[in-house]
Amino acid sequence: MTSLSDPEVATWTCLVSFISLVSSIISPDSVRLVNGTRLCSGRLEVKSNQSNQWWSSVCEDVFDQQDAEVVCRELGCGAPSVLQGALYGEVEAPMWTKEFQCGGHESALLDCRSSGSDRNTCSPNKTVGLTCSEPVRLVGGDSRCAGTLELKQGDWRPVEGSDWSLKEAAVVCRELDCGSAVSMGQRDESSGRFVWRIKSDCVQSGSSLRECVTSHFSSSIMDLTCSGMLISDIIYVPI
Repeated sequence: MTSLSDPEVATWTCLVSFISLVSSIISPDSVRLVNGTRLCSGRLEVKSNQSNQWWSSVCEDVFDQQDAEVVCRELGCGAPSVLQGALYGEVEAPMWTKEFQCGGHESALLDCRSSGSDRNTCSPNKTVGLTCSEPVRLVGGDSRCAGTLELKQGDWRPVEGSDWSLKEAAVVCRELDCGSAVSMGQRDESSGRFVWRIKSDCVQSGSSLRECVTSHFSSSIMDLTCSGMLISDIIYVPI
């Protein structure tokens, strides 16, 4: 059997270390949501041991709204909309034992400070269940419930919805807590750019918007108006 020379061993060691580093940068999988109905919902689990791949559930007693904001951001989702114990099922140990102390601005949950003391127990029905909103927004309109539809999948881009109806648009309005879809239409820009195309049949199947998106080059983008604008923006003046 031929053995490697010292320079070859050194080169191989450096290569393995580089691949490991790149892998950790590309896949920083330190948190996940499991048993949810969509990519942005589920029972929160934290990787408590990188080498042994241990995943720990988190107790609601050591987790708050600011922590939830960090998790949703880390997963590429929108803001947290529901934080409730046992929402996506209960599990036995292991449990995360230290209290998270996030400021809300961190890019990853494990970047947050944590308490020095351990909590070894978690009351029944207290395992963190988290639902983050879809990373969608309406921009350039008269209110947050009207404008050009944009979705974040790595970066924010406008959406081209040439095959959409008000039925698919209603999914976006609900995600934004803006009531129902009132009107939608395509607007042609002077030049093309990369946009997101969201397949209507995928949305109709119940999948999340993020699961239905593909990159596309187009000059056509979608404007949407939801009923929330018509309700929340009215100012009542007593006679």
